Amino acid sequence: MSKTRLDKIASYDEQIAQLNNRKKQEIQKHKADERKARTRRLIERGAILEGFIPNAETLTGEQVKTLLQEVFRNKSTPAKPAASPQAAPALSGGDGGKLETA
Repeated sequence: MSKTRLDKIASYDEQIAQLNNRKKQEIQKHKADERKARTRRLIERGAILEGFIPNAETLTGEQVKTLLQEVFRNKSTPAKPAASPQAAPALSGGDGGKLETA
């Protein structure tokens, strides 16, 4: 049985619809992966910052923001990160990396 031209066209339309659906699914997966990566990065960096702020768990978000603004006031833009974790300078000082508060 030979397909008519109209049958072929309908088959192509169906394939196009399937490919468009696959494309949408892949886009959704990509966006979900990006959100997960961002969330992980924010959590990791927040944990690092919290390690340097004494009693951070008792401070409000606004207090932490104010503290960081004070710490970074009059500072130039931070240097670019080292190319590899091994190349990053070690923290020094006997205070365990804690910030002093007034």
